[in-house]
Amino acid sequence: MTTETKIHPTAVVDSGARIGEGTRIWHFCHVSDDSVIGERCSFGQNCFVAPGVTVGDNVKVQNNVSLYTGVVVEDDVFLGPSCVLTNVINPRSEVNRKDEYRKTVIRKGATIGANATIVCGTTIGRYAFVGAGAVVTKDVPDFALMVGVPAKQTGWMSREGRRLELDANGTATCPASNARYRLEGDILIAE
Repeated sequence: MTTETKIHPTAVVDSGARIGEGTRIWHFCHVSDDSVIGERCSFGQNCFVAPGVTVGDNVKVQNNVSLYTGVVVEDDVFLGPSCVLTNVINPRSEVNRKDEYRKTVIRKGATIGANATIVCGTTIGRYAFVGAGAVVTKDVPDFALMVGVPAKQTGWMSREGRRLELDANGTATCPASNARYRLEGDILIAE
């Protein structure tokens, strides 16, 4: 596997941006000063990374995604095409609210589907799965499957991205890996 960082000639990477080895930044992207992108990431066409954004390792950012100041993306996250992340809860063009940015955190291994919207100030749990077009307005638990507008939890997903079927004892086995999971209250635990 190559460790060479590749930046397309049409991309703009400001001098103060830090980009890890093996990361690829494709057509018409802009990576701002004071942003940090980890190793082995991929940014599709027409992405924007604002100052102060942190992106972990092995993150896949599909076309037309903007990461605004206040967004933290942990390792192994997938951000689907044209998903939306915000940073101000009540924007107005004539009112400067830069001192009101709300932090949005997307935890390790989470998937955000195409055209989903994540309202600022929320945390998406580890290995959670937000379906295409969903609108997330509150925190999402680890391994939760979220769909709809507004997004509601409709089940659980394994670390491998497979839907889990809980038995009467609140346990499940991933059909892809045979990993076991158990429900403790409202929290799904990987064993």
